[in-house]
Amino acid sequence: MSPDEPTTDRESPIGEPVVRGDPSFAGERAEEAVQFDPDDPESLATAAEVVEAFADDTVESADSVYMLRGAAACAALVRGEGSYKAAAARTGDAVTVSFIRKWARVHDLPRSIRQYVAAGEIAPTAAKHIARVSDHARFQLAWAVLDSDLTVREVRAVASAINAGTSPADALASHDVTLGELRLRLPVETYTELRRRAALRRVDPADVVADALAALEPTTGERY
Repeated sequence: MSPDEPTTDRESPIGEPVVRGDPSFAGERAEEAVQFDPDDPESLATAAEVVEAFADDTVESADSVYMLRGAAACAALVRGEGSYKAAAARTGDAVTVSFIRKWARVHDLPRSIRQYVAAGEIAPTAAKHIARVSDHARFQLAWAVLDSDLTVREVRAVASAINAGTSPADALASHDVTLGELRLRLPVETYTELRRRAALRRVDPADVVADALAALEPTTGERY
């Protein structure tokens, strides 16, 4: 991966409530955000309790911020115990290795994806499947979820296809989603200028937008 490309994994400390502690995503509940320290025995004990309670709740009964908290607890428990199996063993019988693995992966998603989970724009159940794929397929699948009407079942099918070797574009096309297609609403002045420049260059407006983005200051990854 180029140093100018955004990282496709989380880089902040495991258990740090970066999104959960941000009022712009979590509202007043940001003040209640809990940080889990995998190197602190007491914090790990709390994480185990949170995971056990989280596993007892149905997916439908928990909101997005609560589910991110459970995911953070899963990730901290895995880091502290050293494996998914050991993390599951630390909790009650209702917590399986598969459960721990799925939600720990959600916690490891990049911030730019997790913030949409916290805001409720990407369902946590869909985020579990986004987290199953790697590299830039994570971004591509997440943005496709935002820009289309994919159901959780369809997200699961697309993720499975990608992991089986199908390209993200082809996997999404099978569900009538064109990867890279985005509808924008611009200020009238910006829209007028975009159309004018595209006309003078004799290119599609999308080319002008792509060139403008490419000309921006390079990034070295997301800020976590």
